[in-house]
Amino acid sequence: MIDQIIQYAETWVPREIWIGMITFSFIAFVGTLIAIPAILIRLPPDYFDNHGHRKWFANHHPIIRTLGLMVKNGLGLIFLVAGIAMLVLPGQGILTMVLGILFLDFPGKHRVEQKLIRQPQILNAINSLRKKAGKLPFVFHEKSPT
Repeated sequence: MIDQIIQYAETWVPREIWIGMITFSFIAFVGTLIAIPAILIRLPPDYFDNHGHRKWFANHHPIIRTLGLMVKNGLGLIFLVAGIAMLVLPGQGILTMVLGILFLDFPGKHRVEQKLIRQPQILNAINSLRKKAGKLPFVFHEKSPT
C-alpha cells in the first residue's frame, strides 16, 4: 500500500525533490525549536511596551543598513511562511509566525504585535518559556494600545 502511494507521488514530483522537501522540513523544525526560544528569551521584558520605531543599524553606513534590513526582513518572511506551514506540519506554528512578524517591517506592525502577543495562549506560552530560562515575563502598561 505504501509503495503504491510513493509511486503515485513520484509521478507528480520526482524522488529527489521529495527528499529535499523532507530534509528541509526536518532542518526547519529543529531550527525553530532552537531559534524561537533563544530569541524570545533575549528580548527585554518591556519590549512590547517600549517599542517605538527603532532604526536598525542606525549608526552604520547606508549600504550596510540596507543590507541588514534586507536580511532581517528576509528572515522575518521565512519565519512567517514557515509558521504558516507549521499550522498543518509539525512545529511551533503560532510562535514561529509571531517571531516572523517581529522581524518584519510594515505599517501598523506595533498594533499587530500587541494584538498577537496579548492573546492569553501565546503570552502564557512565551512567559512560561521565559520563566524556565530565569527571565522576567513580558509586561504591559495600561496606556499601551491593544
